[in-house]
Amino acid sequence: MRVLVTGHKGYLGAVLAPLLQAAGHEVLGLDSSLFEGCCLGPPPSPIPELGRDVRSVGVAELEGIDAILHLAALSNDPLGNLNPDVTLEINHRATVALARAARAAGVRRFLFSSSCSIYGAADPEDMLDETAPFCPVTAYARSKVLAERDLGELADGDFCVVHLRNATAYGFSPQLRADLVVNNLIGWAFTTGEVMIKSDGTPWRPLVHVEDICLAFLALLDAPSGTVCGQAYNVGRNGENYQIRQIAELVRKQVTGSRIGFAADGGPDKRCYRVDFSKLERDVPGFRPRWRLADGVRELHEAYRRHGLTLDQLEGSRFMRIEQLRALLASGRLDAQLRWADTPRRTEAVTP
Repeated sequence: MRVLVTGHKGYLGAVLAPLLQAAGHEVLGLDSSLFEGCCLGPPPSPIPELGRDVRSVGVAELEGIDAILHLAALSNDPLGNLNPDVTLEINHRATVALARAARAAGVRRFLFSSSCSIYGAADPEDMLDETAPFCPVTAYARSKVLAERDLGELADGDFCVVHLRNATAYGFSPQLRADLVVNNLIGWAFTTGEVMIKSDGTPWRPLVHVEDICLAFLALLDAPSGTVCGQAYNVGRNGENYQIRQIAELVRKQVTGSRIGFAADGGPDKRCYRVDFSKLERDVPGFRPRWRLADGVRELHEAYRRHGLTLDQLEGSRFMRIEQLRALLASGRLDAQLRWADTPRRTEAVTP
């Protein structure tokens, strides 16, 4: 199958693209390269790509593609709040435009990387399945709600749209993100000896290893259309909902000599939800998550030690997405709409 992965140079994409190739798929990438070079260790092997912004893709570029795995987005709450309108432009409007172009080009399957953050502020006593009401509290989460709504209207017997509502990701990727809660807690423990909690520690989060998200994409790429078309799936593993303080305790046990601390400006976090993941495993028997949080904490701690992660790296533009964008904006390399100032150089297809 010829597969286009948008956001292939990102945290998820850097893991997903090699797994797709190993499964025998022909993989093409599309990425605006905002976070190119933000690697821990050797960069991922290059793949053929359309070197352009997801907002600039037409029907012609998508002809001959069998499936699109759409990861590209401003992918967390701080990025979403940097410019909420640009967040909606990229995460919502460009996503729907891409899907319309894909349907016109004859693409058969469109897998959308959504998020469990659409559940937002929920009763911590509830276990939320895919029928739960949405309660988004950030621009990022609202953009995913709107994208799901409009993508659903495009699905039909010839264009299979599936929504993957990913839990909060963690784990090692060559394109590391340190702005994810588990990755950040381990990073602080490793570099400073303190497991720094930046809230009051009480909110619940569903967690999923980056590799398990990618395995879900592979499974849904091959699943029968009649089963999955038009469906939304929470992506994670039952038993992997944790309060932030529980995550911190696991990290403390892993990083010898570390202690738990609370940021001075930490406080309650409205984002609090627990999620049920039964539907995906029930509908797609080929998908089985591989990771538990304790194993992922150990894996990432070993990676930080292996690559000599420092606090400056952890908190700087290399692994904090918001800091990278601020640096690019301040240097004039990006305009206010997060487009490259040297766009012509970025629009040529690259074939390694």
